[in-house]
Amino acid sequence: MGWTRLYALIVKELLAVLRDPKGRAILIGPPIVQLLVFSYAATLEVRNVDVMILNRDSGHWGQELIERIDGAPTFRHIEIAADQGEVQVAIDNQAVIAAIEIGPDFSRNIEAGAPVDLQVILDGRRSNASQIVAGYLQQISAALAAETPAGMRAGPAMVSTMPRNWFNPNLTYQWFMVPNLIASIALLIGLIVTALSIARERELGTFDQLMVSPLRLHEILIGKLIPPMMIGLFHITVYILAAVFLFEVPLRGSLLLLYGSAIFYLGSVAGLGLFISALSMTQQQAILGAFLFMVPAMLLSGFATPIENMPGWLQPITFINPLRYFLVIVKGVFLKDIPLSEVINQTIPLALIATATLSAAAWLFRRRLE
Repeated sequence: MGWTRLYALIVKELLAVLRDPKGRAILIGPPIVQLLVFSYAATLEVRNVDVMILNRDSGHWGQELIERIDGAPTFRHIEIAADQGEVQVAIDNQAVIAAIEIGPDFSRNIEAGAPVDLQVILDGRRSNASQIVAGYLQQISAALAAETPAGMRAGPAMVSTMPRNWFNPNLTYQWFMVPNLIASIALLIGLIVTALSIARERELGTFDQLMVSPLRLHEILIGKLIPPMMIGLFHITVYILAAVFLFEVPLRGSLLLLYGSAIFYLGSVAGLGLFISALSMTQQQAILGAFLFMVPAMLLSGFATPIENMPGWLQPITFINPLRYFLVIVKGVFLKDIPLSEVINQTIPLALIATATLSAAAWLFRRRLE
């Protein structure tokens, strides 16, 4: 009889989510659109940059530097300034992100092998992009200096480096972004669907009927837990297929390990959703509670910035974030073929988070019965 009751509750939850055609469209369409849009739009790469150059040098090497900057794929358009006042106006108005001033002795000094100063003025309001642009300009100027007669004479005494990028040789950004989106969008869908389940019952007046039904407390929790996990596994499957066949991200690891850890990940996400839903009285409160957790979870997961870069007092908070652990797994399975031991090390915290949140939700349900 227990399995029959549990099966009936699972079917009821799935029907409540999937019965409405508009609900089905919202549940399936937007996540796919988000995956496609964010994979191209959410990028930390710096491209299509506009710069300004004030060339006070009449020699060959100054013009050569301008041509190399113009030919680099990073830079979209180069403005030629007539004086420093024009440079200041362009930076102040954010017309360009960087301005390069080539001194009058640039060609003569670089030809003679003397030290050359190249002034680069950056827009500090876009700090991350400015640092990356400064690195690009430094590489271009260093390559130019190495090809001058003085640079070629000093070549044998110089140390040359050959960078080799493991796991992503061509630095294709989709290889980094798409696995991150698999975990992040699954968090969004799982949290919203689960958080709305009990709040919806309360608004419809069926929550009290559910609590006094023959269903036991653990059966209610399991019945509320399994449907969002099934929907989450469906989305993860669609995202994996899109990553492999659409974005051509290599899948070097085991799908079995990925799906096994995904079950614990979705369980922890659903547990958090049930806890939020148990605290909420309306669906509006449930949605706000889900977003209240989701935005810090994204920022504290290592999605865009490494956790090691965060302040020391903030890093312990990330231990209760399930997205932190699943990001390591999904990127490791796709790009690195991480071993079973590493997957287990990241899955154990997910199981602990699921246990803690489900226990807290059960305690809140039990209080409703008292």
